[in-house]
Amino acid sequence: MNKLYTIFLYFLICLVNVLPTSCREEAQTEDPFLKVSKEKISFPRNESEEILYIQSNINYSISSDKEWCTVIQEESTSTQTDKYLIKVSENSETENRTATITINSSIKNLQIVVEQTAGYGLIVKEKSYQIPSQGGTFTIELTTNGEYSYSLDNSWITETTDSKSSAMKDYKLDFNVSANHGQERTGNITFTLGNIKETVTVKQEAGEPATVSGETPMEICTSLGLGWNLGNQLDAHNDGIAEETAWGNQPTTQALFDQLAATGFTSVRIPVTWLGHIGEAPNYTIDAEYLNRVAEVVGYAESAGLNAIINIHHDGADSNYWLNIKDAAKDETLNTSIKEQITAIWTQIANKFKDKGNFLVFESMNEIHDGGWGWGENLTDGGKQYTVLNEWNQVFVDAVRATGGNNTNRYLGVPGYVTNIDLTVEHFVLPKDIVNNRLMVAVHFYSPNEFTLNDEYSEWGHTGDSSKKPNWGDEEYLKSQLNRMKTKFIDNGIPAYIGEIGCVHRSNERSEAFRLYYLEYLCKAAKEYGMAPFYWDNGSASAGKECSGLFNHATGEILNNALEVIEVMKRGIFDNSESYTLEHVYENAPL
Repeated sequence: MNKLYTIFLYFLICLVNVLPTSCREEAQTEDPFLKVSKEKISFPRNESEEILYIQSNINYSISSDKEWCTVIQEESTSTQTDKYLIKVSENSETENRTATITINSSIKNLQIVVEQTAGYGLIVKEKSYQIPSQGGTFTIELTTNGEYSYSLDNSWITETTDSKSSAMKDYKLDFNVSANHGQERTGNITFTLGNIKETVTVKQEAGEPATVSGETPMEICTSLGLGWNLGNQLDAHNDGIAEETAWGNQPTTQALFDQLAATGFTSVRIPVTWLGHIGEAPNYTIDAEYLNRVAEVVGYAESAGLNAIINIHHDGADSNYWLNIKDAAKDETLNTSIKEQITAIWTQIANKFKDKGNFLVFESMNEIHDGGWGWGENLTDGGKQYTVLNEWNQVFVDAVRATGGNNTNRYLGVPGYVTNIDLTVEHFVLPKDIVNNRLMVAVHFYSPNEFTLNDEYSEWGHTGDSSKKPNWGDEEYLKSQLNRMKTKFIDNGIPAYIGEIGCVHRSNERSEAFRLYYLEYLCKAAKEYGMAPFYWDNGSASAGKECSGLFNHATGEILNNALEVIEVMKRGIFDNSESYTLEHVYENAPL
């Protein structure tokens, strides 16, 4: 009898030990109980998981009422504690969501609330816009519950406002589209919220291209308007090889030219040095890749609706390279060879662009001199260098016209010796041409250079402190120089433009005020005397000598107080009100 009792007791103990906790018999010595570690679980929007513990000595069942919320039993921590993994998938809905985990037992039922944050939502109302060629504004409406961002794949569309509704879910974004002067174009605005992307397409109709036009000097001056130079870019060179980034600027982009147009410039001068990209005689073949890059940059100007001037620039610098006027004036054989090369180079350039409209101007060359900047052997050689330059300009005109197409009547720029006004007035001979009123005389004006370029003095003009300004080159000198051009050329029906002007950025407010005054006075005078000015921008963001940057040449970013500088120059060129005279500018000089 005792033996049978012992066997039965052993069997009963083993049976109890193998029963699962969720299926325990209620016939326990202690009171039945059911407890949970949490009554509410909150999850973020992404896929997540959390542990739930249940303590019980009775049978129970557990379940979730939503598929996105699952309950997975894991290894128990003790005989009366069960461990569950509560797992939720990523919430792709735009509202918060809730699930209920229910635990049923014979003594009571428990409910655990599971909450998950709303997923990202992004709805764009309209995904396509059609804009007329003249440009304008449009509004994008979108609904979202997250911190969105957007990106543009172009620079001719810019955001103007971003207004939010009181609900903080509905947004209205206003965008501006600049005028289109080229072919139909398409841009995209891509909105991003987490992994969600929505793209809005903006199409703009083709527009009328920019053009240099007019039969009188004043008409042509007006069509050029306010100009700007892409300085230290395609004209840069090292060790006899032209390279766009050689002098510190990164490759230029469409964004810059769109910014130029947006801020009010109407023409650009794109100086080009060809050194190291020209083959041997007799063909002097220009490297195709380099010529294509020049064409690409010209295309930036065309797309932005800007007139453009391209030239041969530092190939003649100081008579150090193949455009050597110093030696050509002494050696007719060399002069003949140089003229053959001018013909070959300009024939290739002209053919490359023969189908381009009159927004594009060719300028024969830059500041040609013998190294003395107008104070060299040109003063003692009996006029030989002046004669050679006049010959070179004639060769240039003949070469361009011979290519036909739109080059037959394209406007051409021809410079005087070292582009100095005095030497141009005295020695320049206008080339013969097959069409009338298509040649423009090119000069530069940086006087007085101690103030404008070298920053040796900080003030200028009649109100400047005599100890802080040069002893020459004030307003009367400026007017007299421009008047010489007017009397010699403009009054005789010969157009002219000032291919380079400039004044470096200053580091203090008073000096900068005189800089602004100088540029406004010069631009207003240029307009009154019938010549369009082109500001020299070398991309430098610093202050002081040779620091004349208005824009980052790669991004179009505004540098320093460039908008102030541009505004005074624009006022000088475009303000035609009766009260705005050169005398008015003079009377409002810094005090």
